[in-house]
Amino acid sequence: MVQAYILIQTEVGKASVVAESIGNIAGVIQAEDVTGPYDVIVRAQADTVDDLGRMVVAKVQQVEGITRTLTCPVVHL
Repeated sequence: MVQAYILIQTEVGKASVVAESIGNIAGVIQAEDVTGPYDVIVRAQADTVDDLGRMVVAKVQQVEGITRTLTCPVVHL
């Protein structure tokens, strides 16, 4: 199992709608709107890195109102 944080910038005023929409995507553990340089932070999981990448590109990035994403895989050192 691979987990990652996805940091999301949205259009002005769209953070809560984006977080709610992303929260309904399979594999998303948590999606919260926040303040700071990013508007939404998501914790997601998938079976493989490839599956995670497909979820981000095919599902998360397709949510209306998103302007940019940054995916940060969790590592265990």
